[in-house]
Amino acid sequence: MELGEAGVLAGVRWAYLSATARTLEIYSEADGLDATWLGSTRFTYFRDRLDRVFACERFAVRSGDDDADLDLLYAELSEHDIEALPRLDPGLVRRANLNGSPGWAHGQRRFLLASCVFGRLDQLPWSQKSPTKKGVARQRDPEPPQPSLFEGLADEEIGGLEAALTAATELDMDTFVVAHSLDPLSRQVELVLGRPLLNSGGSQAWRWRQNLLETPPADGGRRRGDTPLPTGPGTVSDAPVRLRRQSAEPRDDRASGER
Repeated sequence: MELGEAGVLAGVRWAYLSATARTLEIYSEADGLDATWLGSTRFTYFRDRLDRVFACERFAVRSGDDDADLDLLYAELSEHDIEALPRLDPGLVRRANLNGSPGWAHGQRRFLLASCVFGRLDQLPWSQKSPTKKGVARQRDPEPPQPSLFEGLADEEIGGLEAALTAATELDMDTFVVAHSLDPLSRQVELVLGRPLLNSGGSQAWRWRQNLLETPPADGGRRRGDTPLPTGPGTVSDAPVRLRRQSAEPRDDRASGER
């Protein structure tokens, strides 16, 4: 798949494993934290790590110098995460939110995020998700071509109805979903990329899906050999960092609600 060959899937895999490791590191039921905090924090870290590995939003760097602002890129990451961080072209993936839902795009292929109860990926109820996720699940599957209800009818008999119905289910670009889950007790995780299928009647939730945890990790090392590594998450505040450039799209996603 194009996303795999380009290194995009390896970047997603790194981002999720880093996000869950950091979330579990600070999660404590004894300290009053609960499943709501766990889900919200996991999503926030996942979004943050995706922006880091793909050099989006506040992690955008100057063209031709992807080693700029490493202090910002590495802030609060563990040494393991820094070593494993894939070295990708800063222009490989861009932010492409959809109706306020955080999204990332490579070419004309976009992916959004969706959380799920652990072990229930194949029963993910798209009809109970946001209108944006329902719209993604309602997309036509271009491969293989789906038969048309209007086959055998003359153009004058259709009168543009087929085109109107098709336009109603199409998005501005081909959009997939990265679904993720976490069992805090066993610390098992799930991470897939797929084309969701609107399953109002409880049928299968995917036209197809790919297990990203089976994706081989990319070579890490987004750093120069003479750059000292930080010692991992700490309590010292980051030094002020001057941003290089603004993202082309405003960051309008929310910390809660549609994800």
